[in-house]
Amino acid sequence: MKTYLMPDPVRYRTMTTEELRSNFLVEGLFQKGHTATCYLDADRTIVGSAVPIKEPLTLPMADELRAAYFLERREMGILNIGARGAVNVDGKAYDLEHLDCLYVGRGAKEVRFISADALKPAEFYLLSYPAHATYPAASARKAQSAAVPLGNQASLNKRTIYKFIHMEGIKSCQLVMGVTELETGSGWNTMPAHTHRRRSEVYLYFNLAESSRVFHFMGEPQQTRHLVVADKQLVISPSWSIHAGVGTSNYTFCWGMGGENQAFDDMDAVPVTSLR
Repeated sequence: MKTYLMPDPVRYRTMTTEELRSNFLVEGLFQKGHTATCYLDADRTIVGSAVPIKEPLTLPMADELRAAYFLERREMGILNIGARGAVNVDGKAYDLEHLDCLYVGRGAKEVRFISADALKPAEFYLLSYPAHATYPAASARKAQSAAVPLGNQASLNKRTIYKFIHMEGIKSCQLVMGVTELETGSGWNTMPAHTHRRRSEVYLYFNLAESSRVFHFMGEPQQTRHLVVADKQLVISPSWSIHAGVGTSNYTFCWGMGGENQAFDDMDAVPVTSLR
């Protein structure tokens, strides 16, 4: 399992493009027939993927966790960004369509991933944090979730937010997770930009055309940098960094957070006029 150690707010100011990408951008997830996991030292986050083809895939144990099984002391959110599939948790199957979400609580010993059609596989995104309390497994259908429309066409940020794992939805220990879809003609997300010192965040960008890119803005509000992000790539956002972006076309992204506070609106907004 590859480990990412977060640079501090001073060191990142002098980093080259290559250094920024190697420290804050996760590439190479969602390989057919494989699972993959990465350990981020920001809030001890683990991100990963599972893309089963003909045979099911099992959530692998990692020696770095020093645990008897992956979720012995952890919880996990699973989002299907591919075709229809299922996740089997300790013998119980949960069917997941495109953009359906599943929460798996601490103590689940076996997690298996299955595609309904090997030619159109499910693509499971995995997001895990340490957990000191146990909550039951639960799924959320995108089609049945409360959709929150935000933004407008004039500001190029007309979008819909779907909250899956949060205080008023699926209960968790510290994980918060959802999806934002931008409409055609809109490209900006998460404006005004903000930080939240009590938790870190990760952004998985997807549903992006092969020829399109998202320019993700990061860093301290007066010391911003950017990353050029392709489809199914993930950005790590430590607590001191803003996180906002604009695409060359519309796209979808999964936002996930873990840390001290689960309140969705616990953030420190930065006016666009203050950014540098």
